[in-house]
Amino acid sequence: MTLALFLAVLLGAILLGLPVAFALLLAAIALMLQLDLFSADILAQALINGVDSFPLLAIPFFLVAGEVMSTGGLSKRIVRMAVSMIGHKKGGLGYVAILTAILLAGLSGSAVADAAALVAILYPMMRNANYPEGRSVGLLASGGIIAPVIPPSLPLILVGVAGNISIKNLFLGGIAPGLMMGAALILVWYLLMRGEKLETLQRASARERLAAFREGFWALLLPIIIIGGIRFGVFTPTEAAVVAAVYAIFVSTVIYREMTFTRFFRILVNAGRSTAMVMFLVGCAMVAAWLITVAQLPQQLAAMLGPLVENPRLLMAVIMVLVLLVGMVMDLSPTILILVPLLMPVIKQAHIDPVYFGLMFVINCSIGLITPPVGTVLNVVCGVGRVPMSSAVKGSWPFICAYLMLLALFVAFPGIVTVPMRWLIG
Repeated sequence: MTLALFLAVLLGAILLGLPVAFALLLAAIALMLQLDLFSADILAQALINGVDSFPLLAIPFFLVAGEVMSTGGLSKRIVRMAVSMIGHKKGGLGYVAILTAILLAGLSGSAVADAAALVAILYPMMRNANYPEGRSVGLLASGGIIAPVIPPSLPLILVGVAGNISIKNLFLGGIAPGLMMGAALILVWYLLMRGEKLETLQRASARERLAAFREGFWALLLPIIIIGGIRFGVFTPTEAAVVAAVYAIFVSTVIYREMTFTRFFRILVNAGRSTAMVMFLVGCAMVAAWLITVAQLPQQLAAMLGPLVENPRLLMAVIMVLVLLVGMVMDLSPTILILVPLLMPVIKQAHIDPVYFGLMFVINCSIGLITPPVGTVLNVVCGVGRVPMSSAVKGSWPFICAYLMLLALFVAFPGIVTVPMRWLIG
């Protein structure tokens, strides 16, 4: 009864057009009334305690770092370096897009920001070279969603906070699956482009490649600093966010000299707005999570899924289908903050590795970003590239299918994710 009430109020509020944060707060109030625990003081205290978390400090700093990288010339130099390396091959701009997506994922951690940067820089080049419109846009959108999986990743931070999972382990565990997603895109792009007649770029000379590498070196150094520092215990993921922001500001102002005071002020304003929205959403979600625990909703869910708890792989398969369906109609952050607290007790009862579950959850939600009917990243790509949504949806299906097959492999053979994860964690 309590679980049905929570879901009915939450889904009803969302369907009525209420923002997800307020829908969560309303569902939490409904639970408080049901349990005869309502108190405005307790509600306000729980809301404040929900955002009083040291790991959440990483969010504003990573947002600033991502904005600075895009505005300060780091993203542009990464693309230039990738073009000089493989742009001359058949379908080379597609491979450039995939390589750039992987490199940018290690810089910003935002799927929307990465996809927008890829489209703004690479799509005009692909269009001029007569690449198929739909497939080009579909590839760029699919490359953008690697960002939430490879560190630094804001969704992984949210999963760590919502599920009480080590963010360091999530960051290190996301490297191998993210690279596998890139490899899947390369394979699909190769198969799609075999029969196409495409213009190729002129092969860059050794001097041009060296010049492009020199320009991109400072941008490439950032993910190495972040991942290496976290892996060897030099700093925590939260401290890594500060290092990333300071390093990006230094490179864009002192080395590349493309950052002006006006641009930097605009970056801080945008990052502040994004942080406020995320923090309020997190606070409301933590209130709901606390009441979910008090109302023993996880135990009710565990009772419903009781037969599946004895078969962890079947349980993971059912959860992944559920998450995929939710992710198709809801954005990534709300999906994490609503479902992770609800599912974590069931995951622990089934003795599934929490880090593995967190990574699978983020990969699944990321696929939802390019899946109709909502497809946040797909909408951004169409807006930036001025491409019809129908064309983008049609062009993205081969890549979505590849991702779903990869996800199924991860469910059937967890060792594909857990073995490299444990090796990196050490």
